Amino acid sequence: MSEIPTTTVRDVADDAVVIDVRETNEWVAGHAPGAIHIPLGDLPERLGDLPDTDSGPVAVVCRSGGRSGQAVAWLTQQGFDVANLEGGMKAWHAAGKPLAGGDDTRIL
Repeated sequence: MSEIPTTTVRDVADDAVVIDVRETNEWVAGHAPGAIHIPLGDLPERLGDLPDTDSGPVAVVCRSGGRSGQAVAWLTQQGFDVANLEGGMKAWHAAGKPLAGGDDTRIL
């Protein structure tokens, strides 16, 4: 199995389009301002909602990196240029990056 592409919080712009594969309650608690919410289980039927990856990899995020890693592995097989955001939303929040939505950081 090939290595899953990754990126770091510092390499993703505050307003970058990212794919957030967390569940709805996690999304509502707070998410990256430019995120597109597609829960992991919904990915197969929502491929048409994914952003264009022709201009470079799009970060995929979850709470800590596990689910997004699964999403990146699968999306890469489908031909998408994506990368797992190391540390997930926990790392995003810890780095002081902006949040949209709620402010229940206990769930991040």
